[in-house]
Amino acid sequence: MPVDGSSASEALRQGSRVVVAGVIAVVLILLTAAVLLFLNLPDANAFNAGVERLFVENTALTGETEIRLLEILAQSGTSFAEVLVSYRAVIFVLLVFSAALLGVALVALLSIVSLNRRLREMRQAGLQVSSLVISRAERTVTLNAMEFPLTEAAIETLAVLAEARMDDEILSGAEIEAMITGRNAVDCEEAAGATRVKRLRDALGNQLVSELLVKTVTRKGYMLSADRSVIRMQ
Repeated sequence: MPVDGSSASEALRQGSRVVVAGVIAVVLILLTAAVLLFLNLPDANAFNAGVERLFVENTALTGETEIRLLEILAQSGTSFAEVLVSYRAVIFVLLVFSAALLGVALVALLSIVSLNRRLREMRQAGLQVSSLVISRAERTVTLNAMEFPLTEAAIETLAVLAEARMDDEILSGAEIEAMITGRNAVDCEEAAGATRVKRLRDALGNQLVSELLVKTVTRKGYMLSADRSVIRMQ
C-alpha cells in the first residue's frame, strides 16, 4: 500500500522541529559554557593591579635595583594581559567552531535517521511502478524511466514472473525453473529457481529496485510488485 502523504508530511515537520530544537540546544549549551569559562578567567589587569599596589605600598623602594625590578614586573603584567586577551579570542573562536561542527553533525545524524525511516516506509509500501516494459528481443527491461540491460537467462526469469503476475500467481523456485526449462515442477529443484531470481536481482544492479520489484513471499515463492495493468511484454 502507498505511504500516507499526510503522515509523511507530519514526520517531515516533526523532523524539522527536532533539528531546530537540537541546534538551539547545542548553541545554548555552548553559550552557557562560554559564559562560565569567561567569568572564571582571571582579570587581565590583575597582575598590573598587583604591581601598582607594590609601588603604592612600598615607597621605600627607591633604589635603582628595586625600581628596575618594579619596571620588569610592570612589563610582565602588560604581557600577561595581552596573552590573556589573545587566549579569550582563541577560546571564543574554538567555541564558535565547536558549535558549528556540532550543529552540522546533528543535522547530518537526523538526516540519516530520516532517510532510514523513509527507506523503511518504501520497503513496507513496495516499489510504485507506473510502467514495466519487458523487451525479450533487446534483452532490456524499462522500469518507469530506468532501463536495465539483462542477460538472456535474467530476461527469461523476469518474463516468467511477469506472466505469473498478470494471472495473480506466486511462483515457487521449482515452478520458475520448470516454466523456463519446460520440465515438470516435481523434477525441478527449488534452489535452481532461487538461483535464477538471485541472478535477475544481480542483473538489475540497483539493490533497492531489485529487492522491491522482485518480492519474496514467505513460504510461497516469488512475484513482481508491479500492478499487472502496467506490465507490457515486447
